[in-house]
Formats: sequence, structure tokens, C-alpha cells
Amino acid sequence: MSTGPSPSPPGSPEAVSSGQADGLPAAALLGAVLAAACLLSDRLVPNSQLSLPLLVAAAVAAATTAWGVPRLRRLKLGQVIRREGPQAHLSKAGTPTMGGLLVVPVGVLIGGLGSPRDPRLLAVAAITLAYMAIGATDDWRSLTRRTNTGLTPRGKLLLQAAAAGLFLLWVWQGQWLGGSEAGTIALPLGWLLPLGLLIWPLGLFVFLAESNATNLTDGLDGLAAGCGAVVFTGMGLQLMLRGHEGDPALAAFCAAMAGCWLGFLAHNRNPARVFMGDTGSLAMGAALSAVALLSNSLWPLLLMGGVFLAESLSVIAQVWVFKATKNPATGQGRRLLRMAPLHHHFELGGLSERQVVIRFWGASLALVVLGLVLLP
Repeated sequence: MSTGPSPSPPGSPEAVSSGQADGLPAAALLGAVLAAACLLSDRLVPNSQLSLPLLVAAAVAAATTAWGVPRLRRLKLGQVIRREGPQAHLSKAGTPTMGGLLVVPVGVLIGGLGSPRDPRLLAVAAITLAYMAIGATDDWRSLTRRTNTGLTPRGKLLLQAAAAGLFLLWVWQGQWLGGSEAGTIALPLGWLLPLGLLIWPLGLFVFLAESNATNLTDGLDGLAAGCGAVVFTGMGLQLMLRGHEGDPALAAFCAAMAGCWLGFLAHNRNPARVFMGDTGSLAMGAALSAVALLSNSLWPLLLMGGVFLAESLSVIAQVWVFKATKNPATGQGRRLLRMAPLHHHFELGGLSERQVVIRFWGASLALVVLGLVLLP
């Protein structure tokens, strides 16, 4: 008996063009909003040059991803989906991953071309690529073992901490840590929080927390890429609005990183043809952390990256509540959320994947606007 044509592989061009609704209109609208914000900044803010790196990086990243996806597929670098996640996600198994390799170098290279003589950009590029390498190692081990776990949690954390420590030593020697007020955190209303040498453990915590928060956010098609593009754009805008002349070098780097994730989003939107993997998500968090620490922008990152923060806190709260209420006899405890991270809670509550993603993008945009209003 005929069963009809076999289904297309997940993420394949046939599946994407089969008539099912996809996230192209929403992704295009998000890109237009961010491009318009950069163009407005270039027109109104002295020394602002955000739109060119954003648009160039987006175009190049979209092209490199289009070139790279078939090659990732031929190498059989297909995502392994964890069984404990939403059952609807099992159909994503086999979608190429490690897509961060295709776009992170694009953002780093274009972001560095704007001010090639600024030594801070070399440090930011180095830590971004170092975290990309850590993520790629983790992804590769997952793929070769055909499980959803690569490096051990302790091993991955140690590698992240070592890379962050070397970065902090580098920028401390260059007297770049914290911008012009090393060891002091700028807060809204002109408040300053003097930390002195405590900026070292704080900096290490920021790298570990932010990179793992972006990693946790990468759980739905286009979620981390879209939110990352929004936050990078917001960071670039706030860097140009602070001080007398802003910080054009780091702002242009942020715009280029926003652009590379917009270009990636062209292929990562729902239904995704490729995933960024830890390769991309860890690099995203590291780049945001490095820029924030070098420009005294920890407060803007905390506020603008509120979606990343919420995703991370949802996992912490879920685990804490479960352990605190665990019955020794049954081994069962209460759950605060239907499933963590937070995006799965809403997904299991009845929202479609695209609805959750678009709402989280909107939340990130609102938080960026709030961050620009509450600039240090």
C-alpha cells in the first residue's frame, strides 16, 4: 500500500518551502527595525557609524550561511535533540548545527575593520573566538557521541573561566577594564559603585553567567539570534549616546555582531535550516560581556539583556524549587514552571514556537528602549 512521498528532512529547502508558515515576515520586520535605529543614530548622533557594519555583516553572514548549510549537512553535523524536552522538538533532530562557525568570524572581522588600530578590539575578538572554540568543541563531542551532552559541565566551565581570566588580565594590563573609571560600575542617575579589585571576580562572573544565559536562550528557532541582534544593537546605540563623543569603535563592533546574527536569522528563523549550537551561543555571550566590561556598560547589558537573564533565572529557580520540595521516598518534587528554560514554559502553555519567539523579541526591544532611557 502506498504511503505517499517521504517527508523532507528537517530544515531542508523542501521543508522550508512546502507551504507551511515560517518566520520570514517577523524576521524581516525585526531586521528593518534594527536597521532603522542604526540609520537614525548615524543621522542624529555625532561620530555614529552603525548602519554600514550592521548591513554589511548581515549580507555577508546571510551569504556564508547559505553557502555553509549544505556543507554542514553533507558532514552530517545534525543536532541531537534531548528526549526530556518538548516532544514537538524531536522533529528537529538532524538539522545542521555549529552554525556559529559560519557567522561569528564574520561579525568579528567586520567589527574590527571599523577601527583596526584600537587595541581593545583585538582583545574582544580573541575572547569571542575563544568561546566559539569552546562551544565548537562541546558541539563536536556531542555530535560524535550522538548525545545531547558534549564536554562535562565542570570541564566546560573551567575552559570558560580560564579564557575569561586571560582576557581580564590582558585588558587590566592595558588599563581598559571599566573604561575611564577602572573598578567602578556606572549606574543610572549618575550613581557610581566603586568595586576596586572586586571588578575581577565580577568580570569572571559576568562572562560565565552571560555566556551560559545566551546558551540557555538558544532553544527555539530564531530566539537567541533575534534577541542577540536586538541586544547588540542596543549596546551599540547606548555606547554612542554616552559621553561627549561616544565609543565609535566598540559601537561599530556591536553593530557588526548584530548584523551577523541578523544574517544568520535569515536561515535560523522558524522552521530553522541551521542551529547556531554552543559554537554561536557561547561566543555571543562572551562578546556582550567583553564589550560591557571594556565600556563600563554592565548596567545596560543587565537591563537590555533581560530576556537572557530571565531564561537563566528560570532554570535556577526551577532546580531550586524541585530540590527544596523533593520527597526522599519518591524522588519527586514540585516544579515552578511547566519546563525550564522559560521559553519552554510558554510553549507548553499553548503558544506556538513562533509566537513565543516573537514575544521574546518584543520583550528584548522594550528592554533596549528602557535601557536607553535609563542610561548611566
